Amino acid sequence: MDQSHIRNFCIIAHVDHGKSTLADRLLQLTNTVADRNMQAQLLDSMDLERERGVTIKASAVRMVYTALDGQEYLINLIDTPGHVDFTYEVSRALQACEGAILVVDASQGIEAQTLTNVYLALEQNLELLPVVNKIDLPAARPYEIAQEVEEMLGLAAEEMVLISAKNNIGIQEVMERVIQTVPAPTGNPDAPLRALVFDSHYDAYKGVIAYVRIIDGSITKRDKLKLMQTQAVFEPVELGVFNPSMQPIEGLKTGEVGYIATGFKTVRECRVGDTITLSINGAPEALPGYAQAKPMVFAGIYPTNNDEYGEMREALEKLQLNDASLTFEPESSQALNFGFRVGFLGLFHMEIIQERLEREYDLDIIATAPSVKYQVSQRGGEEIEIDSPAGLPDESTILEIREPWMKIQIYAPQEFIGAIMELVIKKRGVYTTTEYLDKSRVVLHYRMPLAEVIIDFYDKLKSVTRGYASLDYQFDTYEAGELVKLDVLVNNEPVDALALIVHTDDAYSKGQRLVTRLKELIPRQQFVVPIQAAVGKRIISRANVAAMRKDVLAKCYGGDITRKKKLLEKQKKGKKRMKMIGSVEVPQEAFMAILSLGDDE
Repeated sequence: MDQSHIRNFCIIAHVDHGKSTLADRLLQLTNTVADRNMQAQLLDSMDLERERGVTIKASAVRMVYTALDGQEYLINLIDTPGHVDFTYEVSRALQACEGAILVVDASQGIEAQTLTNVYLALEQNLELLPVVNKIDLPAARPYEIAQEVEEMLGLAAEEMVLISAKNNIGIQEVMERVIQTVPAPTGNPDAPLRALVFDSHYDAYKGVIAYVRIIDGSITKRDKLKLMQTQAVFEPVELGVFNPSMQPIEGLKTGEVGYIATGFKTVRECRVGDTITLSINGAPEALPGYAQAKPMVFAGIYPTNNDEYGEMREALEKLQLNDASLTFEPESSQALNFGFRVGFLGLFHMEIIQERLEREYDLDIIATAPSVKYQVSQRGGEEIEIDSPAGLPDESTILEIREPWMKIQIYAPQEFIGAIMELVIKKRGVYTTTEYLDKSRVVLHYRMPLAEVIIDFYDKLKSVTRGYASLDYQFDTYEAGELVKLDVLVNNEPVDALALIVHTDDAYSKGQRLVTRLKELIPRQQFVVPIQAAVGKRIISRANVAAMRKDVLAKCYGGDITRKKKLLEKQKKGKKRMKMIGSVEVPQEAFMAILSLGDDE
């Protein structure tokens, strides 16, 4: 099709503002999917996506639309993930488009991820088409929300399309506006091939399937291709488009969106953001913006039954085939035996992977509390990076520890400012600025350590604002802090999986709370079990799990006191011996106790 009749766009919105429902209606309008095959959230193919109402994996679909003027257009819709953890994938998907439909809920208005994705779209110079959705709801305020969007983004309120994706109101108008406002692709058909990889997935028969947008040049099945960042060379197994299922075709031209089956066995060779070109006489330079997705949050994941270690490795390898941002390496713990140290993009990503391991691979797992990557300067001049408290060297050798700090934005009604400020200060947050969105809503800007964000900050924020606040964060910098390792000893043995890296000011209170929680959770033994929190060699808190008592004097009635003393002495010796050789089983709930060490407990 002629390049001037191609339109590439995506839909950006906050979670649950109706992005996937609008995509469904567009598929129906263009007859891309027959009514008998239609189902709600068609592009969200994963069970988890449907249950949570969140797009986790990007998807693309090609539609053919005949406009009201009788002209036929080829339209590519790229559906993007909505969660802050997947910001890099969203930015690559946006780079594959010329325009974006901005969906705003008519009752909730602009929220955190709405603005984040808008800024990403503006960085890529996309044409924005704002749409106010859910106008059929009783609480809808479409004209007020349109005014709010105008004040925030400078887009004229009267030009905004008011729709209800659920009830199919205003959908054709959205499509007509896409054709009028989204520019056609501007690539050069005669230049050497440059195709942007904006997503990928693994297929058992065809290897890694790269989702591509052809920026310059064209491609056929016989071309020998090369990835410019990894320098991997391959011949395509198959070329095709998404309709919305995969449909093989002979070639892809400038401006088109489709897929290339590469035959590669791991996603590492074909990363998101890379550029595909011809292996001979290819493009001189790659497309800008490529970056390797770096894990931000780390946790130990162990099988509850150690015989399942091999199955767990296999499951992680299979998940990694579809998700290049997932990293893992073997680690062992005295308390939990053999497992893996796994790196995630964020807490939501961690939750998704844990759930997939349990559901899709039927594994019973124990996950330790999440931690972040610290940079440690040692007195000998050596610099090391650690992602687990167990990896921290002896405190006498440490010069300084640097931790990652984030820029965070909290969107909330004005009445909750005091409660939010109090919460953020407790979490070592540093205030930056306040912006007023309108008379009733504000954006609070803070800087805060990532370690404080990942544990229970989001839950607490939702609690103090009755669910009205939304949160967004980006990495800022590494900063030195007064950090120490908090060790937990159970029966005088350190349990490495319960160790934490904490700020000096919080060490005593966190140690005390953790010891109190563990005292409730660790089952009673035949002997006294001391639980201690220690910083270095100094014990800062202690509690005892009382022994189960056995009445050895029950049968000894009457007679001399020495007989009773003899029996009690014998019991005392037995308990002493048992304490030396007895081991204490630490239950799964104990590892989870770290996640709820709130300030209110």
